[in-house]
Amino acid sequence: MSHIPLSNYGTSPFEKLLGYVPEILNNWSNLENAFLQSKTFEPNFLEQIRRALVFDNLCYYYIAKARPPDQRPEDILLTAALKFANKFAIDHKIINEQDIDELKQCFLTNEISELISYCSFITASQRFGSVLGLQPALKYDQK
Repeated sequence: MSHIPLSNYGTSPFEKLLGYVPEILNNWSNLENAFLQSKTFEPNFLEQIRRALVFDNLCYYYIAKARPPDQRPEDILLTAALKFANKFAIDHKIINEQDIDELKQCFLTNEISELISYCSFITASQRFGSVLGLQPALKYDQK
C-alpha cells in the first residue's frame, strides 16, 4: 500500500493520492488530457515515451501498466524522441545544447517544446507515485 491512505476523491489510486488537493488533481488531469488530445504526436508515440521514462522513475504503479518501449522503432522521429527521453530519465541535468540541436534535426520548435514538457509531466507523475509508494492498481481494493 502507499505511504499515505488514498483519499475518496478520484477514480484511480494515483488520482486518489492527489485527490487530497482536488484543485490540483483537476488541473493535473486537464494537462494530461491536453497532451493526449494534442495533434502534435500520435497516442502510440506518447505511450512509447511514457514507457521509456517509467523504469527510471521506479513507480511500481506505472511499471505494472507498462512494458518497455519498442526496442527497434522504424520511425526515425520516435527513435530520436526515445533517445532523448532515456537521457532525460537518467539525469535531466546532463541534457545540453547539443542534445537540443539533435532534436532540431527532426522536430519543429513547437514539437521540441511539447516533447520536453510531456517528458517533464510524465516524470512528475511517476515520481509523485514513487515517492508516495504507489503500488500496482490490483493491490488496492477498488470498492
